[in-house]
Amino acid sequence: QVQLVESGGGLVQAGGSLSLSCAASGRTFNIYIMGWFRQSPGKEREFVAALSRSGDWKSYADSVKGRFTISGDNAKNTLYLHMDKLNPEETAVYYCAAKAGSSVKWDYWGQGTQVTISS
Repeated sequence: QVQLVESGGGLVQAGGSLSLSCAASGRTFNIYIMGWFRQSPGKEREFVAALSRSGDWKSYADSVKGRFTISGDNAKNTLYLHMDKLNPEETAVYYCAAKAGSSVKWDYWGQGTQVTISS
């Protein structure tokens, strides 16, 4: 069992910055990749960024490259997402997810944290 809890969501002005955190607990030893997804009203959930636990691999959606930074702290079992130059269109619930080493799918999901960008 793995539990993921997001925090850091809130309201920010367009062009501003915000940082999110995801705390993992439980059987975290077998986590291979952690990532962030988001879902806006009326849209499907979309991939944002991912990071391997070893730190030797990362990936970003094209729409956030150069603006978002994913990082992790293994000692604290915490994943981070720093977001810069936010657009109102990026208002969404942001979700943390984790994948086990042998899994082909995302195994664990957090409840999400609301991020609202105002113009």
